[in-house]
Amino acid sequence: MNNIKLLEILLHLGAIHFTNSTPFQWASGWFSPIYCDNRLALSSYEARKFIASSMQEVLTRKFQGIECIVAVATGALPMGAIVAQELQLPFAYVRPKAKDHGLENLVEGKVEKGERVVVIEDLVSTGGSSLKAVEALRDKGADVLGMVAIFTYDFPQARQAMKEAEVDFEALVSYPMLLELLKQQGRISAAEEIRLSQWRESPETWGK
Repeated sequence: MNNIKLLEILLHLGAIHFTNSTPFQWASGWFSPIYCDNRLALSSYEARKFIASSMQEVLTRKFQGIECIVAVATGALPMGAIVAQELQLPFAYVRPKAKDHGLENLVEGKVEKGERVVVIEDLVSTGGSSLKAVEALRDKGADVLGMVAIFTYDFPQARQAMKEAEVDFEALVSYPMLLELLKQQGRISAAEEIRLSQWRESPETWGK
């Protein structure tokens, strides 16, 4: 898997944004000097193909006997479906919350009790929403083998949360990988590197 190529693809598409002035504000209320929008990768055939093949490599290497691919809505839905199609596996997805009408489903698609599933995410920050999807699948009796994401900020609290939930997690690329690439290519100064590194160490208080 070529991590550098994937980062270059995301940067070229404008999926990764940095700001030196007004910080981005996330739904959690955190402020950030970076915003990653992997949905832009869906507009590129090259990006879709590369991400799908990279995910297949991870899935084949890490997990045995996968019986279903499950995406976390909404960001991971398209890529999860593509990966499931390539692997000729069933596909399902988990909503952020249960529907308030009809069957009031939280998990959409058929996931059987005891079925060996892998969760697909587009981006992992704190890991909260991702682990809620894992919990929903386990509540249905699924055997969650692990989770694969396109990008992770690699926050310490996210790593700890995955560990406590016993989720085998891997991302194709990460924020530390991104900073290292930008540093090597001279695209950020030493001062910018320090600023960006400090944010990841304490994102909940940064910018306040």
